[in-house]
Amino acid sequence: MDCRPACAACCIAPSIATPMSGHPAGKAAGAPCANLTADLRCGLWQRPERPACCGGLQASEEMCGADRDAALSYLAHLERITAPLS
Repeated sequence: MDCRPACAACCIAPSIATPMSGHPAGKAAGAPCANLTADLRCGLWQRPERPACCGGLQASEEMCGADRDAALSYLAHLERITAPLS
């Protein structure tokens, strides 16, 4: 499956714990990545500074669902169930 144009759910919903360009302390869940372009694409695509966790995400019917809202919901759910207990 190819990424859905203008979706960017995987650049918004998950948190990123590793420092990266635009986010020296990582990125909070639900916050758009600082490297997200105006047309909702990854500004670090195929660049060495792109975090490994981003490169590991692969578009799939399960993750992306029928539309952008489904993808955001699914990824937010994964974020909640995998969050460390505080």
